[in-house]
Amino acid sequence: MGAIQSNRKPSYDVNGEVNFDHFQILRAIGKGAFGKVCIVQKKDTKDMYAMKYMNKSACIKKDAVRNVLRELEILKSLEHPFLVNLWFAFQDEEDMFMVVDLLLGGDIRYHLQQVTKFDESRVKLYLCELGSALGYLRTKKVIHRDLKPDNLLLDEKGHVHLTDFNIATILEEGKLATSMSGTKPYMAPEIFAAASKEVKGYSFGVDWWSLGVCIYEILRSKRPYEIHASTSLSDVQHIFTSESVHYPTSWSRDMVLVLQRLLQQDPKKRLDNLELLKKERLLADVDWEAVEAVNIQPGFVPPKDHLNCDPTYELEEMIIEAKPLHKKKKRLKKLSTKTDNDEEMDPVQVCLEEIKRDFKLYNRKKLTLQRNLAATGSSSSLREKKEDANPEMMLSDVT
Repeated sequence: MGAIQSNRKPSYDVNGEVNFDHFQILRAIGKGAFGKVCIVQKKDTKDMYAMKYMNKSACIKKDAVRNVLRELEILKSLEHPFLVNLWFAFQDEEDMFMVVDLLLGGDIRYHLQQVTKFDESRVKLYLCELGSALGYLRTKKVIHRDLKPDNLLLDEKGHVHLTDFNIATILEEGKLATSMSGTKPYMAPEIFAAASKEVKGYSFGVDWWSLGVCIYEILRSKRPYEIHASTSLSDVQHIFTSESVHYPTSWSRDMVLVLQRLLQQDPKKRLDNLELLKKERLLADVDWEAVEAVNIQPGFVPPKDHLNCDPTYELEEMIIEAKPLHKKKKRLKKLSTKTDNDEEMDPVQVCLEEIKRDFKLYNRKKLTLQRNLAATGSSSSLREKKEDANPEMMLSDVT
């Protein structure tokens, strides 16, 4: 007997623009100030992704809409093996969605909390991979500004990827950034100095300082300076001027030298670019082509017998969350049945309309296909022109 085939039509437009209905929601794996992250599967291709969704009303209340829109524009321009890359972006009445690479190895913060021990050989590869990512961001004029263990995700094989561009910014040639942005324990001294008007601003070097703090913390399970979210600006500056970094005697001299150059308080003397990193003696034996081709085996492979994240995220989504994703369709259906009125819109509604206008659809798969087709078309046109100019071309090609 032949296989029984279902005649049931898909519950979404397969050929239409990608939207929420194109994905099956599997489980929640993380959360932020006004958004959450869940594992999803695209229904037509069965590809797995992480989907970050941000509640529009919460973004408006926290004055975070501009950051979300800027993050979207930045992510559209980036693609690198050690970044968490954007694939799709869309919205509905409640939320803005960004669908990105799914990395199931967990973030570095999670593994530090699990008391995972990272030796120098493991950390050395993270240094190379993150240095490669920062070198790429520099070519795109992007400062990340929030490099910390929470934003360093491992894939299933153990390679590290930088995520969360919510406070990233574009820095044009000759310009300086000035806002006090970041997470205090990982922020470079010049960011605090800019906030107190001691310097005019800061540049790409702030990410390399943060990289130094992260590498130190991964190795030692504590940060080089005791700075916390509650530490005042004056206290932070006092710490930088009065305290020195302690390097354990068990660390290799070459690792200490790299960290000393990354944690150089004077940005003009800091190791702040990929070319300088490649010259470090610690990395003298590194095959950089293999690094960037993701061909070096990491020393630490995350466990595969469980999800490497806090399991309470899923419970919160199912039990505590006021507007859970799995009930979205029912909520939006009710919204669509409400009748519009001609009354003047309140400020929140005005903001919602602006988001609807400014948050642009994005589909990397579709754009890549279009570029490939255009390139193929250009090659064909060029070939036809050559053949017209040289009638013997076809013959010479065959022979």
